[in-house]
Amino acid sequence: MAAPFAGTLQQLSVQRGGQVAAGAPLFALESENEIAARRQAEQQLHAAAARLENLKTGKRAPEVETVAEQLRQAMAARDLSAANLRRQESLAKSGFISPAALDDVRTRLRNDDAHVNELKASVATARQPGGRPDEIRAAESDANAAREAVAQADWRLSQRAVAAPSAARVSDTYFVVGDWVPAGGVVVSLLPASNVKIRFYVPEPILGRIKAGQAVSFACDGCGAPINATISFIADRAEYTPPFIYSKENRAKFVFLVEAKPSPADAVRLNPGQPVDVTLPK
Repeated sequence: MAAPFAGTLQQLSVQRGGQVAAGAPLFALESENEIAARRQAEQQLHAAAARLENLKTGKRAPEVETVAEQLRQAMAARDLSAANLRRQESLAKSGFISPAALDDVRTRLRNDDAHVNELKASVATARQPGGRPDEIRAAESDANAAREAVAQADWRLSQRAVAAPSAARVSDTYFVVGDWVPAGGVVVSLLPASNVKIRFYVPEPILGRIKAGQAVSFACDGCGAPINATISFIADRAEYTPPFIYSKENRAKFVFLVEAKPSPADAVRLNPGQPVDVTLPK
């Protein structure tokens, strides 16, 4: 069992040789940085959601009134510019002002007209309950991106603490609290009962008697009555008798590796590396 990210081992909840239940905590790495990143992502989500909600509800009445007042002021300024233009045109006909001065007054009136039209559009938008659709779509995209950032931060934080995927024996631990664990470094190894298997060798003359799915029985010192197991694997290549099988008459013969699995209830009674005596069916 390993964490995908590096960090200092902050907690080791199991010991070598012990048993753990499914979902039990195994170890945890320091996670201050991931917690801070999670808080930041959550705040960004709140801000994006608030902006979206504000756009959907539209501007508040005081805000609408402020824009409307700006429009009234702009219309008054435009009326003043229009009156001023009429006076300047009369003076220009009498030759009292230059054409350039008259053009300046006309330009000012056009600017005032444009400002009034702009504020009319602003008032119309402010009075719409749903705001502008394009802004709402952009705000929805921002909110969705913020939710994904929170989900990513949650996942990274969850990877700092590792739990047992199933009930198992703790085969070994490889770090102590305070050690720096590299990314992907194995901290704990587990052996679930479903992965326990009996490994034995059979000589070629009796290989034809066995097949996958067949039942065998085996015994071991201190195990009590014989235990049943089911053959799960038969090697397709012969090999020399392993040196730990001390039998002079069979030492030079070719043998085939066979694996059989006991039931999980029987598997928890066994110890890895324990010698067994296997009895094949007749």
